[in-house]
Amino acid sequence: MHRIFFTIIFFVLAVASVYGQADRKYIRSGNRAYQKGEIENAEIDYRRALEKDSGSLYAKYNLGNLMHKKGNNEEALKMVAGLSDSTDNLLYNSGLFHNMGNYALGMKNYKEAIEFYKSSLRINPSDMETKSNLAYAQKMLKDEQENQDQNQDQDQNQDQEKDKENEDQDDEKDDNKKQDQNKDQQDENKEQPQPKISPQTAQQMLQAIQNKEKETQEKVKKEKAKILQEKQKEKNW
Repeated sequence: MHRIFFTIIFFVLAVASVYGQADRKYIRSGNRAYQKGEIENAEIDYRRALEKDSGSLYAKYNLGNLMHKKGNNEEALKMVAGLSDSTDNLLYNSGLFHNMGNYALGMKNYKEAIEFYKSSLRINPSDMETKSNLAYAQKMLKDEQENQDQNQDQDQNQDQEKDKENEDQDDEKDDNKKQDQNKDQQDENKEQPQPKISPQTAQQMLQAIQNKEKETQEKVKKEKAKILQEKQKEKNW
């Protein structure tokens, strides 16, 4: 499902001379190295071809495939971006969109991959490999969306549970606060304990009370004696 569109690479070899001679040598050398599995040597040759002709469609096309082979799909897409606008060759563009779909698929950009595969099939509707890759990308996108929905539901449930837990904790705090307030009120309503008095202090207080009472009694006696004297004087007159 993830195979590179090798038939297009060999197609490039057949027509490279039509577009120029400067990069043809390195493109052919790179293709031979690629077929032998000499990926690093192939990359060197393709980049040399680009040094000779920075606009070489075929050097960029093959280098994009090589980047995909190395697992660098992001670099592969950058390498071939815009190439479909540079040629009217339908077979070339069909293979280009197919490969771009593979690059996007390698990055798990399923929506983008689907669009690339559809573009390829608009040019070549009978390409079974592209149809197969399209079906795979669509399935992966569906699975991804379902997982996202499931995760979203789980997150919502967790948030609701967390909110409920926070509400319960707040209620418990309120209950504890009310209990503390009631306890404080009860403590305030309790009779204040009388301070303890030592025996010596108690004796002194008692003596002071007795002295005060004695003083009062003597004062009353003096008042009575004074009144009695005044009455006697009145009689003597």
